[in-house]
Amino acid sequence: MRALISVSDKTGVVAFAEALVSLGWELLSTSGTMKLLKEAGLPVTSVSEVTGFPEICDGRVKTLHPKIHGALLARRDMPDHLRQLADNGIQTIDLVCVNLYPFRETIAKPGVTMEDAVEHIDIGGPSMLRSAAKNWASVTVVVHPEDYPAVLDEIRATGETSPETRLRLSAKAYTHTAQYDAAIATYMRAQAGLPEKLFLEYDICQPLRYGENPHQEAKFYKTLKPVPYSLAAAEQLNGKELSYNNIQDANAALNIVREFDKPFAVGLKHMNPCGAAVGQDIVEAWKKAYEADKTSIFGGIVAFNREVNLETARLLKPIFLEIVMAPSFAPDALELLRTKKNLRILRVNMEEDSEACTQFVSINGGLLAQDQDLATKRVTEDLCVTKARPSADLLADLDFGWRIVKHVKSNAIVVVKNGMTYGVGAGQMNRIGSAEIALREAAHTLSEAEASATGIPVETLDEKEIARKAGLVLASDGFFPFDDCVALAADYGVKAIVQPGGSVRDEDSIKKADETGIAMLLAGERHFKH
Repeated sequence: MRALISVSDKTGVVAFAEALVSLGWELLSTSGTMKLLKEAGLPVTSVSEVTGFPEICDGRVKTLHPKIHGALLARRDMPDHLRQLADNGIQTIDLVCVNLYPFRETIAKPGVTMEDAVEHIDIGGPSMLRSAAKNWASVTVVVHPEDYPAVLDEIRATGETSPETRLRLSAKAYTHTAQYDAAIATYMRAQAGLPEKLFLEYDICQPLRYGENPHQEAKFYKTLKPVPYSLAAAEQLNGKELSYNNIQDANAALNIVREFDKPFAVGLKHMNPCGAAVGQDIVEAWKKAYEADKTSIFGGIVAFNREVNLETARLLKPIFLEIVMAPSFAPDALELLRTKKNLRILRVNMEEDSEACTQFVSINGGLLAQDQDLATKRVTEDLCVTKARPSADLLADLDFGWRIVKHVKSNAIVVVKNGMTYGVGAGQMNRIGSAEIALREAAHTLSEAEASATGIPVETLDEKEIARKAGLVLASDGFFPFDDCVALAADYGVKAIVQPGGSVRDEDSIKKADETGIAMLLAGERHFKH
C-alpha cells in the first residue's frame, strides 16, 4: 500500500505518516513535506524518483505525470486499467494526503502583490485531489488533519478504509478544491474588473430550530473572516439558542450601536429601535432609552457600546428581554443576569473596522449585493437652509436623530430631545403617516413623564401642548415632497428638522419652515432602509 503525502498545513502530518509506516505503508512525498518526514526519521521516496523526472520550473511541475495520475485514476476493478499500469511500470497509489498552498491567507495580507498571489496558486495539489476523489472507490483522499485519526482507526481495524468513509472524504476533497478555486476566481476576476460572476463562501454557524415562522427551515452561516459587530463571531454567555428572528433583530441593533462613540443604549423590536439614547455613562443611557418606550421594549433586544456594570444589570433584570449585547460584562453584572436562565447574553466584538462588508439579500431567483451603509455625515450648522439657526443643543440632537433614523424602516421619522428618542414612526407607506405616529408618540411619552413628575393623571393633560413646550427635533430618512410634514412638526412645536433634501419641491418645505420658525438642515445624503 502506498500513500502520497504533500501538504502545506503540516499539522499532525508527521504522526500520521509514522502511523502509516508502522502499518506497513510506503510513503511518497515532495520537497518540503519530504524533508520534514525525513527529518523525523521516516523512510520516504521522492515523487521525482517515481516519475523519473525532476521537479522543474521552481517546483511548479513535479506531480503532473502519468506515473502519479495513472496510479490514482486507474480503476482496480478493470483488468485493462491494471494491465496498462503494469505495461508502463506504474504502481497504484492508495492514499493521498494533500492540502493546498495558502492562497487565501496570502491575498489577505496587506499590500500583497498580484505576482505573489499568483505564485500561491496550487496546480499539482488540486489535480491530485481531483484524481484521487474521482477514484474514491479505491483511493482514500485526506485534506483535513482532523480526519487523520478516523482514517488510521479504520486502517488499523480492517486494513483499509470503508467505502462510506472514502465517499465522505471524496466529497470533502471536492469541497476543498471548489473553495480554493472560488477564492482564486474571485481574486482574479477582481483584478480583471469582471463583475458578472459572484462566488460566495460561508461556513455553517448553526442550524436553527426554524426560520421566521415554525414551518420554515433555516440555518445560520458565517463568513470565513470574522468582522466586528457580528453575531456570527459573538460569544453567547447565557440563555437559549438564538432564533432566526433573534439574529435579524440583534444584527439591526448592532448596526445602530456602531453609530455612536458616547455611551449609548438601544432597545429594539422587529428590527426598529423603540428606545435609544446617549448618556454620560451607560446607566444614564439605559435609563433614558427605557423611558423612551417602556411598553415596546417588553420582549425586545438591548445593545450597549460599553461594558454592562452591576448597576445597569440591576435595571435590566426586572424587564422581560430576549437578548442583551455588549462588548463586555462586569463579572458581578454577568452573575446577576445569568439568574435569568432564558436571557440570551452575548459578548460582541465592537472594535471599529473601517472596511465595509458587502451585504447580500436574496430575492426569488436572484441576489442583491451592496456595500454596507457605514458612512454617516455629521450634522453641522453649515447644512442649515432656513432663517432660523439651530443652537448647539439642537445640533447635537439633530446629529443624534440623523444616526437613529438611518436604521428605522422607511418611510422613517424620528423625534428626539436631549440625546433620547421620544417618538419613532417606521415603515409607513407615506411620510406624513410616519410623522403623525412619531409626533403623537413623542407627545404621549412627554405627557407620561409630566404625569409621573406632577401626579396629574395623564389622560387630563393636553399632550400636544406639552410637546410644544419641549423643543423637539425631527429627523427624516427621506426628503419631503410636500410641506405637510413641516406643518405638522410645527403644530407639535418642533424646533429643528434634518432631512436629506433633493426634492424638486424643497423650496416649499424651506418656506414653510421659515414661516413657522423651524431650523431646517439638508444633509445631502439619504439613508433608506427597506
